[in-house]
Amino acid sequence: MAFDIEMIKSVYSKVVERVDTARDITGKPLTLAEKILYSHLWDGNPPKAFERGKDYVDFAPDRIALQDATAQMALLQFIQAGKSKVAVPTTVHCDHLIQAKQGAAPDLLRANQTSSEVFDFLASVSNKYGIGFWKPGAGIIHQVVLENYAFPGGMMIGTDSHTVNAGGLGMVAIGVGGADAVDVMAGMAWELKFPKLIGVKLTGNINGWTSAKDVILKVAGILTVKGGTGAIVEYFGPGAKNLSCTGKGTICNMGAEIGATTSTFGYDDSMERYLRATDRSDIADEANKIREYLTGDDEVYANPETYFDQVIEIDLNTLRPHLNGPFTPDLATPVGELGEKARKNDWPIKVDWGLIGSCTNSSYEDLTRAASIAKQAVDKNIKPKSDFGINPGSEQIRFTAERDGILKIFEDLDATIFTNACGPCIGQWDRSDVKGDEKNTIVHSFNRNFSKRADGNPNTHAFVGSPEMVAAIAISGRLDFDPMNDTLINEDGQEVKLDEPRGIELPPLGFDVEDAGYVEPLKDGSGVDISVSPTSERLQLLTPFEPIGNDIKGAKLLIKAFGKCTTDHISMAGPWLRFRGHLDNIANNTLIGAVNAFNKKTNFVKNQLTGEYDAVPAAQRAYKKAGIKSIVIGDHNYGEGSSREHAAMQPRHLGVAAVLVKSFARIHETNLKKQGMLGLTFAKESDYDLIQEDDTFNFVDLNAFAPGKPLTLEVVHADGSKDTIIANHTYNQGQIAWYNEGSALNLIKKENAA
Repeated sequence: MAFDIEMIKSVYSKVVERVDTARDITGKPLTLAEKILYSHLWDGNPPKAFERGKDYVDFAPDRIALQDATAQMALLQFIQAGKSKVAVPTTVHCDHLIQAKQGAAPDLLRANQTSSEVFDFLASVSNKYGIGFWKPGAGIIHQVVLENYAFPGGMMIGTDSHTVNAGGLGMVAIGVGGADAVDVMAGMAWELKFPKLIGVKLTGNINGWTSAKDVILKVAGILTVKGGTGAIVEYFGPGAKNLSCTGKGTICNMGAEIGATTSTFGYDDSMERYLRATDRSDIADEANKIREYLTGDDEVYANPETYFDQVIEIDLNTLRPHLNGPFTPDLATPVGELGEKARKNDWPIKVDWGLIGSCTNSSYEDLTRAASIAKQAVDKNIKPKSDFGINPGSEQIRFTAERDGILKIFEDLDATIFTNACGPCIGQWDRSDVKGDEKNTIVHSFNRNFSKRADGNPNTHAFVGSPEMVAAIAISGRLDFDPMNDTLINEDGQEVKLDEPRGIELPPLGFDVEDAGYVEPLKDGSGVDISVSPTSERLQLLTPFEPIGNDIKGAKLLIKAFGKCTTDHISMAGPWLRFRGHLDNIANNTLIGAVNAFNKKTNFVKNQLTGEYDAVPAAQRAYKKAGIKSIVIGDHNYGEGSSREHAAMQPRHLGVAAVLVKSFARIHETNLKKQGMLGLTFAKESDYDLIQEDDTFNFVDLNAFAPGKPLTLEVVHADGSKDTIIANHTYNQGQIAWYNEGSALNLIKKENAA
């Protein structure tokens, strides 16, 4: 039986009226995304047709999911909100703080020992405020959500950019910062700029070596890492209906890598099959009653160019398997063309590791398809040339795969079965085979492959592919291997060819699990005491930020970031995850991965007070001690990647007043606003080139900060000369109120106290 079934029935009871009203008001057929958005308005029935990419709209999400790394800061903020219980169903999932090293059992034991303080904190806060708690080892948040909480036509938010995985079950599921989650947990509206719409029409059927993963690898190559910014991607067409539900989830999941607000598919038979297989027939029965309201209107899909802002068409019959990378998830290359490209770019051909699993490719179907390739290595006496690592998506997946002999196939190849957790995907991988920063290549079925992402090594070239393609390439040990055309030499000296992968959509014997890892919260948590030691290195209670104010004069340049500056560059993961609950300690990694435009070095900037070069956090702490505000300058798509609000909170904590860039990634821009900072963009992108190393900034007209009105900055250079820069912003009146109060949370507390 489904969790929160009465909530789901309540949502469905309102869908028909609200969608019909939205059709009348807009005067047109509706996409699925529009149906979900218009049926989740904070004020109920829509008052008007909203303008895509312009209107800020208040929504009422159905539920919230928090992963353990981001949950710490989100819940530390929620504690300040003055509420006794969360207002909507909320869950916490312990999946990020488990380092992959030796294998599931020893790694989980070590995590429970080293992070017990954090896990205990999250468990007690969950009990106190009525939050469902998923223990370490229970699974990766997005797979657990797909198996237990996602439902067609629903809206959810989560403090992880890959929350969008739930789009595989027909949701609008959106990654947000913790402050956004706090709004909703506190019973307030959640604000979002009404998204633009990108339609992806899929025709035909995937076949042979091509998988659902290849759909999003292809789309990423078309749209790039910023092509989906501010938009919902909606997949439709006969090809969409031919994909499994978990295959749809894979596609939606990696949609985070194109900057999309979310991605989604209309409710269909594959979703119904998955709901019933995961013991949620009650949801399927309810969804079937309003089936036509849980997908886009026929007229929309018949004439997509009329109803979407952009349309992409992909023929699955001709789609080829891809590998994307290195160092960016949108560098898409068909498998047969990768060898030539690798040699041209001096990418290492030898592959050291093949990693299968993660939140996006750890379903039963994924594991069976990869296992069908692995078994061939055993049966055809091929010795794999690379190491294997497997990350099952959940305890339910792991238990079922072990029962059905799937994990045994990988173990026969000496694969390491890691914990049901994120591990290598997020930099939580203690890799024993590479020492130092030597150049090497790995392949994996994850999403992100930024520099230092998996193992902390800037020279690890990571390529993203489907689980079955990862298995094939890992067996060959070569990046240029094309299993569709190439052969391998087995241990008997024979030339053999791998057969096409074969997978099973859902387990024939059904899913099974002994302990899924869920802990239901106390009915009354008022007696639960939340204590945080003042000497803790891992946890720190928050103090409210002071408003920055409207008189910013003499602000110093902290860093002018050059090129790609993701949330990993601004607030690294990996070993720094242990400080996610301690703002001051984690602030010591602030912008240490960003490349300084003036010397092309990382973590090496000029301290204008001393004239000496120092680490970025050290220079910034010097400015803070002297009572001097500072500014960060950035390039395109600044803040790409994770939803982590630490990338906004850390600079704020250290005294950064403004971030001025060519363009923002959506979540990061929102996070800056939530923390009471100025997130600005160059009105003229070439003005980025005017910024010099010793610059000082004066905000000329901040006292007239208003929606739609650009801000003027006077840039004073070391020689006394000046430049005037116009900076655009997207703040509405409510967001300006956050700025004026010092943060969105400060405003919540003020309103709750009134």
